[in-house]
Amino acid sequence: MHRIRNYEALASTPVRRDALDIIEAGLIAIDTAMTVRNHVRLDGNNLTTGTHSYDLSRYRNVHVFGFGKASCQASAVMEQILGTRIHAGISIGTGTNTCRTIKVCEASHPLPSSENVRLSGEIVAQCGTLSAEDLVLIIVSGGGSAMLCWPSSECDQGTRLYEASIRRGLTIRELNVVRKHISSLKGGGLAKLLHPATVVGLIFSDVPGNMPDMVASGPTYPDSSTVADAQAIINKYELGSFELLETPKDASLFKNVTNIVLVSNETALRAMAKTAQSLGYDTDIIASDMYDEPSSLVARFTAVARPHSVMLGGGESRLVVPAIAGHGGRNQHVALTAAIVLRAGQLFASIASDGSDNNESAGAIVDNATVRLATESGFDANNSLRNFDEHAILEKVGALVFTGPTGANVSDVMFLLTL
Repeated sequence: MHRIRNYEALASTPVRRDALDIIEAGLIAIDTAMTVRNHVRLDGNNLTTGTHSYDLSRYRNVHVFGFGKASCQASAVMEQILGTRIHAGISIGTGTNTCRTIKVCEASHPLPSSENVRLSGEIVAQCGTLSAEDLVLIIVSGGGSAMLCWPSSECDQGTRLYEASIRRGLTIRELNVVRKHISSLKGGGLAKLLHPATVVGLIFSDVPGNMPDMVASGPTYPDSSTVADAQAIINKYELGSFELLETPKDASLFKNVTNIVLVSNETALRAMAKTAQSLGYDTDIIASDMYDEPSSLVARFTAVARPHSVMLGGGESRLVVPAIAGHGGRNQHVALTAAIVLRAGQLFASIASDGSDNNESAGAIVDNATVRLATESGFDANNSLRNFDEHAILEKVGALVFTGPTGANVSDVMFLLTL
C-alpha cells in the first residue's frame, strides 16, 4: 500500500515512479509508530529508550505527557508497550488515536487557542502532583510550540508572534527564542515544573539542523537565550510589544532530565538516499538545514546536479508572505520556483513530511514541462509565485502530491533528480 494516495496518477513515467519511491522511503523511515517501537522497549521492569535504561520498580508512578503532531500516535504506541504501568498522562496533538490511560486531545495548529491553553493547564496540574519518586516520559514533536501554551497570555502573544513572523521572515531559531520568553513551559520551563521527578524527553525533531532544543521551543532543554535576546529579535523585526519571561537558568533543575532525539529530517534523507542509490542514482545529501529563500534554495540543488543523480536536502525555505496572499504553501512555492529553471531530464520534489503544506496537499513534484503545461492552460507561473498562489496552477497540471496526515513531522524534504 502506497503512502502517496495519488501515486498511480503521478507515476506516468519510470523516472517519476523512481521519484515517488524515493519520497515514500522517507515517509516510511519517519513513521511515528515504527520510530517508537524501534527506540522504546520493555523487558520485565527494565524500560530502555535508546541507550538509557530505567528500572520501573524504583518509581512510584509512570506518567506520559505529549504535545505536537506526532504525540497522539506516539502515545498510543507507548501505551501498547507499557500498558498498565502508565499511571496517567495527557497528549495534545492531532489525529484520533485512542488510549485507555493517556488522555488524547485534539489541539489547534499553527496558531494557539484557548483550548490549547486549557489542555496545557491540565498538564500543569498533573505536574504539580509529581515527586522524585515519579518517572515522566515526555513526547516532544513538531507543532508543540502552538499546542503547549501556558499561561493564558501566551495564546494572544503567540498568535501575534506567529502571524508577524510569516510577514517578516523570521528564522525558526529567532521565532522560537521569542516563543520561549512568552511562555512559562517552553525553554526548559516544563522541566522546572517537573523537578525533581526523573524526566525523559523523547524528541521527534522537526527543526532543520542540529537544534533539538528548538523542537516545540525546548520545554525539556536548558535555554541559553535571555529576555534581552528575545527583545533584540522583537526590535529587529518591529514585531510590537510582548510581555517577556526569563527562562530557567538553574542547571540543577535539569540534572534528572535526559533528552533523546528519536527521529529527525536526516532520518528521512538517509532513507531516501539509500533508495535512490538502490535505483542506480549517484546520491548526495546537500544539507538538512536549508533555510534559504526559494530561488537560492533551488540554486543550491541545480549547482551540484550531475548526470544520473539525486541531490537531496531538508529544511524549511524562508518565505516572506504578504498580508494578502493566494492559496499555496511553502513546498508548492519551492517546487514551482524550481519548475521555472529545470532543464530537460530533471525533476524536482518538495514535500512536507507531516502531509500538509498549508492545505490538503503535501507538496509537489515538477519537471521542465510543468510551466509549459501551465501556460497552455492559461496560467502565469511567475504571477502565481508573486501572489503566493501556487496551488491552482500545480493542481491543474497534476503536480500535487497527496499523502494525508502522516502522523509525523520532521520538516520538509526536497530533491533534484537528473537523468
